[in-house]
Amino acid sequence: MAEKVTIARPYAEAAFSLALGAGALEAWSQALERLAALVTLDEVRSVLLDPKVDDESKAGLLLDLAGVDQQLPEAVRNFVQMLVKNDRVLLLPEIHALFVARKNDHEGVAVAKVTSAFALDEATRERLRQDLEAHFKKKLQLEITVDPDLIGGVRVQVGDEVIDASVRGKLANLAAALKI
Repeated sequence: MAEKVTIARPYAEAAFSLALGAGALEAWSQALERLAALVTLDEVRSVLLDPKVDDESKAGLLLDLAGVDQQLPEAVRNFVQMLVKNDRVLLLPEIHALFVARKNDHEGVAVAKVTSAFALDEATRERLRQDLEAHFKKKLQLEITVDPDLIGGVRVQVGDEVIDASVRGKLANLAAALKI
């Protein structure tokens, strides 16, 4: 996995530079997200890996399926063609992830991975986001998942920092304290 990320990094940096220069960070992010999702599909991967299909056809197929031609005609098309030509098109998921991380860093946004014991309504999500932004002193993008095994409460991870306010976490801390 580390090798893929290492190879993908210069491509992600190039895409970021192009997008930043064009003032189109969000549009590039969305296009890369669609492209990354496509290359994970078995049917698309089989065409991209088929040596009988020429590079132009591979790039055309990918761009047509992603619908990118109409939105970012030249820059994204050239980027995808270059990835296909260099046999790096299957790295699009890693390129997208690195691009988003670079974009978030540029915009001062961090991702908060929130795991809740139950589904959160929109008002609770917004209140949680505001509280977490005040705590971490940065703008946060919440990625919320539900894990009933937490019993109650939430677990939040922002970068390397973790706040475990779940019942399961508190019970684990209590069990560890009782063993001492």
